[in-house]
Amino acid sequence: MEIIPTEIRDLLIIKPDVFADDRGYFFESYNKEKFADKGITTSFVQDNESKSKKGVLRGLHYQKKPFAQGKLVRVIQGAVLDVAVDIRIGSPTFGSWASIELTGENKLMYWIPEGFAHGFLTLKDDTIFTYKCTGVYNKASEASIRWNDPDLAINWGITDPVLSEKDKISPFFNQIFSL
Repeated sequence: MEIIPTEIRDLLIIKPDVFADDRGYFFESYNKEKFADKGITTSFVQDNESKSKKGVLRGLHYQKKPFAQGKLVRVIQGAVLDVAVDIRIGSPTFGSWASIELTGENKLMYWIPEGFAHGFLTLKDDTIFTYKCTGVYNKASEASIRWNDPDLAINWGITDPVLSEKDKISPFFNQIFSL
């Protein structure tokens, strides 16, 4: 397993060791000891999975303290543009974002620690997205930032994604935080 740092501290790309042959492939998507050896010592308490058609944008979601969640995300089938926004007040990269394309083929994972808003855009039909969470979902602490926030200026590569009603009316970054 290889850990690849991003331009934002603590936000990591994880490249697993994939063993492929004429039968198919095998890889460990999570091994507590191996992750701890690489500095990811958190415990996971909930797994989630979604399936979406092409053009669905989910996010930018986060949970407020004390129910903040770290997420280990990956794609089983299809492809997504995955985006994480640093919302850690006092962080030198507060308000910055990073993105990566996760696919069923590249098998990359994204470690998104607590203190980030997270979203993804599906790039293919029948995309299956899965993630492990460090905290259980808490409806009362659920929050989101508008996907097309002009202050964040995330390049999603789409102008009219398929959105939930909740994501259509999420507040803008400057309504929640100040840069």
